[in-house]
Amino acid sequence: MDVLLIVLLALVVLVALGVAMSFRVVKQIERGVVFRLGRAQPEVRRPGPTMLVPFVDRMKRVNMQVATMPVPAQDGITRDNVTVRVDAVVYFRVHDPMRAVVEVQDYQYAISQVAQTSLRSIIGKSELDDLLSNREQLNQGLEVMLDSPAAPWGIEIDRVEIKDVALPEAMKRSMSRQAEAERERRSRVITADGEFQASKKLSQAAAAMTATPGALQLRLMQTMVEVAAERNSTLVLPFPVELLRYFEAAAHAADPAVPRAGIPDPEPAADKAVPDSAAAADGAILDPAPVLGPVPLD
Repeated sequence: MDVLLIVLLALVVLVALGVAMSFRVVKQIERGVVFRLGRAQPEVRRPGPTMLVPFVDRMKRVNMQVATMPVPAQDGITRDNVTVRVDAVVYFRVHDPMRAVVEVQDYQYAISQVAQTSLRSIIGKSELDDLLSNREQLNQGLEVMLDSPAAPWGIEIDRVEIKDVALPEAMKRSMSRQAEAERERRSRVITADGEFQASKKLSQAAAAMTATPGALQLRLMQTMVEVAAERNSTLVLPFPVELLRYFEAAAHAADPAVPRAGIPDPEPAADKAVPDSAAAADGAILDPAPVLGPVPLD
């Protein structure tokens, strides 16, 4: 009787151990691929508790989350012969766990190697300006290149992003000088355009002041007021020529004998004799001196 109890107890322990060994829990983020005596079972174990045949079944868990894989920086030469160093990051997920386990030995390592070779190929096909400013198109091309070999492995490439483009120091200095020259050119063009527009406005203002000469005097007075309002200083201003002409015209109108500026004096008539200076001097010598009266002495 004691032997029977011992045997039954041993059987219970063995069954408990077998159940414990065959009982598995699959997480929500995982799928289980079962190998029974080396053969992969077509049914993929879903999340939750599942049972395996002890000593017969082996289950491999496959993570179904989106995985982030950094691609090491790759050295390459662009199509316009510039040496660059580019790194990227790949986002992918497993959509067929059976193929991901059976078709490829290590799908993560395989995706990493394909990403590195594809990145080098993209560098060789692209120009430097595309790597710096047109990354969206390059990301799409790199995603297509990765998705082609990854699809048979049950891997879905979610997206690929180029992270950084490292340039040589000489190229950085050349680009800096080019950017400075471009900014200088824009500055000069803007300054010249402003001067051209200002000259047009000044020409229009000069035409308006020519039509109304009094506007020039008003503008001069306004300038004097503005300068005097800022600080106390001595102003040296040229006398307006228009004001001189106004005074000359007014003086000529009052007395026609006053010559006007720019009008030569009329020449004397031909019939009028002009006294000779030598004769005048002789007359002065021959004429007797005037008689002067006595000078009173104090």
